[in-house]
Amino acid sequence: MSELIQSDVFLAYSTYACIVLVKMMLMSPLTAYFRVTRGAFANPEDARHHGGDEEARKKLLKTDPDVERVRRCHRNDLENIVPFIGIGLLYTLTEPDLTTALLHFRIFVGSRIFHSIAYVLPLPQPSRGLSWMLGFGVTFSMAYRVLKAGLYL
Repeated sequence: MSELIQSDVFLAYSTYACIVLVKMMLMSPLTAYFRVTRGAFANPEDARHHGGDEEARKKLLKTDPDVERVRRCHRNDLENIVPFIGIGLLYTLTEPDLTTALLHFRIFVGSRIFHSIAYVLPLPQPSRGLSWMLGFGVTFSMAYRVLKAGLYL
């Protein structure tokens, strides 16, 4: 186990996994920022802190397109970063070449950062779709290599 933790591939994986996890975590405060600045809250107890009388608070209980966009971006992170974390860890166990592993990790992280920028701003399609496909392809490539190593495909 200590050999794994000291391997360059595992250290690279740990670094890039941490970057995308922190990026995903930052989507929560970004959602809160959009909720506050747009005056759009999902729960009455949240609206109570930002509205005056009962009627004003009721107006704050609404959906907002910008808030929903950030929430969809966050959900997309959950759907893509969580598999990357699991498959990436298994991938490190196959002892891949460091250069190949770095290429996988860097492309995935870059694609997720760009995907979030394209989603939140929003940038015109197909920028967001292409960045999603790139990240998905990287995760799929690592999964294939794990299966190939384990099943001798």
